[in-house]
Amino acid sequence: VPRTDYPGIVDYFTNFLKLEPQGEIESGNIIIGTNWAQDAGIYEFTLGANGAKVKGRYTFVYVFEDGEWKISQHHSSVMPEGNKPQAISEEEVKNLFQLWNSALATEDPDAVAKRYASKAVLLPTVSDVPRTDYDLIRDYFVGFLKKKPQGEILESNVTIGHNWCQDAGIYEFTMAPSGDKVRGRYSFVYVWEDDQWK
Repeated sequence: VPRTDYPGIVDYFTNFLKLEPQGEIESGNIIIGTNWAQDAGIYEFTLGANGAKVKGRYTFVYVFEDGEWKISQHHSSVMPEGNKPQAISEEEVKNLFQLWNSALATEDPDAVAKRYASKAVLLPTVSDVPRTDYDLIRDYFVGFLKKKPQGEILESNVTIGHNWCQDAGIYEFTMAPSGDKVRGRYSFVYVWEDDQWK
C-alpha cells in the first residue's frame, strides 16, 4: 500500500516500530542535485522484538524543505535472497537438546545460560519465577546444577518455522548424587541468533 499522506505514513510506522527495528546500510549510491539528493542501496534491519534480520533494497529521495532535509520518497523491498530461513532438519532440532544437556554436564551456570537467546523466557519445572534475562536464567541453574542433572528425551514432537523451531514432549532427568529420576513435560523454542541456534 503506497503511503502518500501523513496519517498513512504514521499508520505504517505504528506497526513497524513494534518490531523494534534497527537499520544498518550495507551499500549506498548517492546522487546530489539542486535542493534534492538520492541515496539508494542495500540495508539490513535487526528486529529487536524477535532477533530476526531482514535485508532489503532501499531508495531515499531527500528534498530541502522548511530549512531542513526531509524524505520526499522512500522505497523499500525485501530481498528474497537475503531473507532465506536457516535450514534445519527434524533430527537436527532434536539434537539441539544435546547441546543444552552437555552444558548441564559442565556444572557451569554461565555455560547453560549462554545457550539461551537474548529475549529468552525460561519457565522452569521446579520454580514459579519466570526467568526473562541472563542473570535470572543463570541464577536458576546455580541451584539446579547442584543436583548434577542429566536429561533424556522420551518423546519428542518437532515443528520448524522461519528461523525458529520447537521441540516439545516428555523428558526425564537423572540426578547424579541420589540417582533420583524426575520426569516432566518440556517445550524448547529455538531461534537463529548470532549465527547459531539458541
